[in-house]
Amino acid sequence: MADIKARIAKRVAKEMHDGDIVNLGIGLPTMVARYIPEDIIVTLHSENGFAGLDETVHDPAEADVDIIDSGGMYVKALPRVKYFDTAESFGIVRGGHVDATVLGAMQVAENGDLANWIIPGKKVAGMGGAMDLVVGAKKVIIAMTHTQKGNPKILEKCTLPLTAEKVVDLIVTEMGVMEVRPEGIVVTELYADYTKEDIQAATGCKLIFADDMKVVRDEDEE
Repeated sequence: MADIKARIAKRVAKEMHDGDIVNLGIGLPTMVARYIPEDIIVTLHSENGFAGLDETVHDPAEADVDIIDSGGMYVKALPRVKYFDTAESFGIVRGGHVDATVLGAMQVAENGDLANWIIPGKKVAGMGGAMDLVVGAKKVIIAMTHTQKGNPKILEKCTLPLTAEKVVDLIVTEMGVMEVRPEGIVVTELYADYTKEDIQAATGCKLIFADDMKVVRDEDEE
């Protein structure tokens, strides 16, 4: 099987459109920047105060210590980068000017509820900008592995504290692509190395398989 995180990030990148302003959450979502198609212009926004960032810096020698994303990672900036204060940054989010946000999740409920900021009893950095992004962005995409230590992360109802209610639009995992619709979670794409039975067994709620569901392979992603 292909690298799971790369598979997810590549597929999420296909949701980007020319002219979009997109916010990438910490962790796996930051990988999406590597796979945005070269024939479109997407402006990546970071809630700590700039738009026009590029991918995460992997070589410490290339790091600019003044350019750090909201997750505290050194990132590259495009020549067209714009910097602004945090108040203006959240004004962009709350004003509905972010076309999509890509976030990780601990749990997603079948009605689109999202839990992605805390596990009770464990130290965390805090909710950050997620609570603003999920209600301010026009589209909320969850990029995550399908299970955590074998436990389903897509459930009938979240058991962890919620970030927000009924906000998730699309879920992309290593198993497939799922849309959150009024009738439930609909599988629109399934990777060929999994069956319908596999993805259902790894999910904590009843899945709906679209009539036009596509079976996809990694070579189709290139």
